Amino acid sequence: MHEANPQRDGMSRRAVLAAGLTTGAALALGVGAASAVAGTGGAADDWFAAPARSVRPRFRWWWPDGLVDPGEIAREVDQIADAGFGGVEIAAVHHSIKDKSVLDTAHHGWGSRPWRDGVEAALRRAARRGLTVDLTLGPSWPVAVPGLTPDDDAAAKELAHGRAPLTGGSTYRGPVPPPVHAAAAGVTRQQLLAVQAARVEPAHSTRKETGLDPDSVQDLTATVTEGTLTWTAPAGGDWVLISYWVRGSGQQPESGPHSAPAAYAVDHFSPAGTTAVTSYWQDHLLTPSLRRLLRAAGGSFFEDSVELETDGLTWTPLLPEAFEKHTGRPLMPYLPALVLDNSNQVFAFEAQFTRQIRHDFWETVSGLFNRNHLTALRDWAHTLGMTLRSQPYGLQTDAIASAAILDIPEGESLGFKNLDDYRCLAGGRDMAGWRVLSCEAGAYNGSAYSTTWDRFLRTMGGAYAAGVNQTVVHGFSYATAPGVNWPGFAAFSPYNGTAGYGESWGPRQPTWRHVHNISGYLGRVHQVLQTGTARADVAVFRQTGYTATGIGASWFTATGVPLGWTHQFLSGPLLDLPSATVSNGRLAPDGPAYKALFVEGDFFYGSTPTLAVEDARKILALAEAGLPVVLFGAFDQALTPGVPDQGETDRLRDLLARLLTLPHVVRVTDKAAVGDALAGLGVSADVRHATASTLLNAHRVTADADFYYLCNGKHAETVKPPVAAIDHDVTLRRTHGGRTVPYLLDPWTGEAVRLAQYTEDGADITLRVTLQPGQTMIVALGRPGLFGDRHGTSAHAEATDADAVLFTERGLTLRARTAGTWTTRLSQGRTATTRTPAVPAPITPARWELEVEDWYPGPDATRTEHVRRGVTLETLRPWSQIPELADSAGIGRYRTTVTLPADWTSSHGAELELGQVSDTFRVSVNGRRLPAADRLHPVVDLGPFLRRGENTLEIEVATPLINRLRVAQPTVFGGVARQDHGLVGPVRLVPYVQAAVR
Repeated sequence: MHEANPQRDGMSRRAVLAAGLTTGAALALGVGAASAVAGTGGAADDWFAAPARSVRPRFRWWWPDGLVDPGEIAREVDQIADAGFGGVEIAAVHHSIKDKSVLDTAHHGWGSRPWRDGVEAALRRAARRGLTVDLTLGPSWPVAVPGLTPDDDAAAKELAHGRAPLTGGSTYRGPVPPPVHAAAAGVTRQQLLAVQAARVEPAHSTRKETGLDPDSVQDLTATVTEGTLTWTAPAGGDWVLISYWVRGSGQQPESGPHSAPAAYAVDHFSPAGTTAVTSYWQDHLLTPSLRRLLRAAGGSFFEDSVELETDGLTWTPLLPEAFEKHTGRPLMPYLPALVLDNSNQVFAFEAQFTRQIRHDFWETVSGLFNRNHLTALRDWAHTLGMTLRSQPYGLQTDAIASAAILDIPEGESLGFKNLDDYRCLAGGRDMAGWRVLSCEAGAYNGSAYSTTWDRFLRTMGGAYAAGVNQTVVHGFSYATAPGVNWPGFAAFSPYNGTAGYGESWGPRQPTWRHVHNISGYLGRVHQVLQTGTARADVAVFRQTGYTATGIGASWFTATGVPLGWTHQFLSGPLLDLPSATVSNGRLAPDGPAYKALFVEGDFFYGSTPTLAVEDARKILALAEAGLPVVLFGAFDQALTPGVPDQGETDRLRDLLARLLTLPHVVRVTDKAAVGDALAGLGVSADVRHATASTLLNAHRVTADADFYYLCNGKHAETVKPPVAAIDHDVTLRRTHGGRTVPYLLDPWTGEAVRLAQYTEDGADITLRVTLQPGQTMIVALGRPGLFGDRHGTSAHAEATDADAVLFTERGLTLRARTAGTWTTRLSQGRTATTRTPAVPAPITPARWELEVEDWYPGPDATRTEHVRRGVTLETLRPWSQIPELADSAGIGRYRTTVTLPADWTSSHGAELELGQVSDTFRVSVNGRRLPAADRLHPVVDLGPFLRRGENTLEIEVATPLINRLRVAQPTVFGGVARQDHGLVGPVRLVPYVQAAVR
């Protein structure tokens, strides 16, 4: 079980400090939640039903810099807390405001006194409400510092190149070739780093790159006099002069200016760049009161994805020395193969040599980034009682290793192409022993005010299976800003004049009426997925640790996952972690406990079978300790990923030859043989099903239970065809001895119910899984009574021809939708026969009374008018097809009456099938509101709430705002098609009867 760690979540310390800063503050931070599952702190069902604030979803909270009112800030914290969310991330984002002068950055910019007052108001209110507040390290992204100039040593740098062609025997006289691109605005200095000459080698040329002979490269820097150069090319062939210039990139944070003076991006690879960030906070922002409030309610400093923009090559003056220290070779002779022009390579040597040079270079950059930027910022954050959350990708750096450094690594649903992008970060997190993998969730291009929670949940379902267990919802906009229209300020809408990214959630949205159901669902999923320790079947070794690429793993991504396998990615630095040991054939036995290591060619370099000598040595040691290893590809002829030293390739192949002699190491050359190779090594998945399926899974292990998160999802949202419903047996492996039974944990209601139908075979439990597209299911395998049930060692059903068997207060109970005689095979070995009486036929309501609360623009940008309308519907239709409601948005209450027969008894019940409904909904029966229902499978068990005679059903539905905004703001939203929302059905009430199984 996870226990609160003061360094990582610090809840006890924060609660104490917050109590000292607020009067009567009651912080529901759930320090003892995990212990409840272990049976030492309360009932496990309470732990699940009421997840702690610390695991609840969070909002990215967009501010128009410091143009905020502390009173409104406090109100918005209350709105977020009341809706069941756990925290916020304050971000200065205002892409929607084209006229930045209205923001008055001189007085209300990021970091100004009004901004600080707003941050303190947010922290103070958050401490009272038990929320935590994250802060971006700078205004917008990338990380930048106000007052820094592009020429400063701490500012982001680029390496620009110039070129001049020469024919053999000709002489160049004149200025050193200037950069092919002019410097950015604000850049006043550029330094000549070097001038080289190289002979053109057409055999090495590609469609975009000019081939060069590496042996011909000459350094002419010393011959430059007062900026001019004279040089005669040797006879024969064509030559090129190449100049290299170091200068500031001049990059400012997105959609600025955000401050006065303006901010410029820092060097992300040098101590100077990091010091500029931390010094600005220390000297300008961290007042004594803010420091105290951060320790009470602060969460993380946050850095968005590393989007350093330059026409040349991202650079730092430390690179030549760092490269030589890392590789033992000077960098300068390799520069021609590295320079970029608008992200395109310019020159190349022979293909393999070029690949090796570029690998060495970016590996050096990665080391600088991880050491001088992420590690340094993390350590600084810890001095303030904060953690560091970061999206460590965007450059060609080892994001897997970065994830192991960060307190909280983060991915994103918009930029990540598929689930393997998350699995890269999950590998770093779990090998390092961290707990949280966060996700910037729900940003959809062009979907402002039309995003449904349905879409959001489908997106996140697969991400959770891939390792995500914290959601930062994109996002919650501050209420207003100068010149904005109804329904208020939105960070990204309008965006280039049309509907923008993501949503602006909050009270401006009709679905906010039901959002507590969404936050409860997400919080319960997070509660389970942050509990205990993550387990994965296989570690996939990745020589180049990029993410946000969409690159997956051979066999596992396409074939293994559909059969139940789980995998994560590791890179070389993770093999140096203390967890990288083997016990009982498992890598990192106290963590993810991988059963095998899979090594394949480097997808980022033509799938070449490569391994660094040190990595090969570590893998050999792990295999000698008993770890099964599968090598896919020609690893008997492997190459080093970087430029090899003398004899290095031979040493690598010798290590691999020794590796391949071990009995539990297998090499395959056909990816279709990977599954058989694993089986031959005795390695099998924790989750298994007989045929390929769209079922995804994540496994967590505590001292008392195995938790399995199951989702009917897909590898990538863009993959076609769409996911279909699934209905098949699934086998789950339990890791605990003694008597173990399965529980179904409903993340919508918080209920934990003992499952009554399954089979056992040793450590395996097999049960039926039926899921609609995007729908999720959580199964816990634990001791009887773990979740408060009183069924002890009662017999369960192994098979039945009835509709279902379940445990109720009457014990083992059968459910049927028709009269009949049913047989149930019990785990005790006998077969029970049960008879059920007649059941009423399904009922389709004939008429509905629809009362609509129609939302209109109010007298100002933040106020909404509610106009009530009433419609009688003989047939359910979307609002867009009802003339009175075609352009409406808001909340609709559908009411109907159904009559049940006089012989209806307490043994009867019914399920209400809602069919198509959009977006959020709640169901009431006879005036009683029912618990939240599954948004992705809108079927509600009305159970004991029905009675003989007349019953009133009410379905309250909330819609997005888009149909109203299409006509309220046609210049921005008029191009969006009218959308179908409301209760569309078909709606059926399907009765059933229950009887005890004897």
